[in-house]
Amino acid sequence: MPDFERFRLLLEEERARRVALLPALRADIAAANSARQDSNVDDEHDPEGATIAFELSQASALLKQSSAGLDQIEAALARLAGGTYGTCAVCGEPIAEGRLEARPWTPFCILHASFGRGR
Repeated sequence: MPDFERFRLLLEEERARRVALLPALRADIAAANSARQDSNVDDEHDPEGATIAFELSQASALLKQSSAGLDQIEAALARLAGGTYGTCAVCGEPIAEGRLEARPWTPFCILHASFGRGR
């Protein structure tokens, strides 16, 4: 049986890390947008424009990924509080501890892992 307290601590640490990261990512996006607006850059033909566009794209993707990950962590903490953590949301079987070690926020056993990929 998994050590639920240890997983709760891991999830809370990861939540704190992501919560701290979000403002920095938003600041990066604001800075890239400001640089883009303050310059007369043609993103397609100017090497500097491509850099600004790339930085904006990267920061936006990281913000989206971190926000989605934070939602998954919050859901896992809710499952812990509700007593369903460590049980597959599809089949109801226990999730292997090794899988929880790798992805403590997962609601799926390895057999049903593909359900978390848009199914």
